[in-house]
Amino acid sequence: MAEDLNTYTHLPLTIDPQSKSISLHPSAGLSSVQTRALESELAALNNLHRSLHSLDPPHLVPPPPIPVNPKRSAQVSKLRDSGNAEYKKQKYGEAAKFYTLGIQMALARPLWEPSQLVREEVHSLFSNRAQAHMWMQEWPEAAVDAEASVEAKRVGNAKAWFRRGKSLLEMGRLEEAREWVGRGLEVEGEEKELAELGREIEKRLEARSAGSAGAGAGADN
Repeated sequence: MAEDLNTYTHLPLTIDPQSKSISLHPSAGLSSVQTRALESELAALNNLHRSLHSLDPPHLVPPPPIPVNPKRSAQVSKLRDSGNAEYKKQKYGEAAKFYTLGIQMALARPLWEPSQLVREEVHSLFSNRAQAHMWMQEWPEAAVDAEASVEAKRVGNAKAWFRRGKSLLEMGRLEEAREWVGRGLEVEGEEKELAELGREIEKRLEARSAGSAGAGAGADN
């Protein structure tokens, strides 16, 4: 501690490993007046540390003059449109490549841009790529993409709910498909295609149960 410009006194301080707060060690040997003065300074320092630590990291980066880069938005839209064009030509692999580039560009937005904008962009791109995978019978990839789309937008996204449910059905994961479609119907209401898929899954489950029962009866005989 600097008592004046020509004197330096070394004081034992401790730091809490969890909170990182600094305090004066009891062995400092200061007078009560000196102790109170130093503890007041340490309290102010600890309060400043807590205030800085509690800041939300995105706010540490100053935003640019334009909060949303219109060029990036236009590029994401162009990649999605290019993917849709390839999809209509039944070039599903090429369509998936464009959707992938669009997803990468959307997810690379700076932290200061609205997260809701990213969600709106990627939910459709993931859903579209899931559909392309389905046409190529790449069911695991389709299931993953459709789930990612739902994570980005749960409500008003019946196509993605349907596409994951259909992919699980095609993989023979009937119980998972039934649970997923049931959750989708709770969110989307009695959406026609989703409800029909639910009935198809129930028929498959019943057929499997009947087949298992018949095989068991045959074995007993």
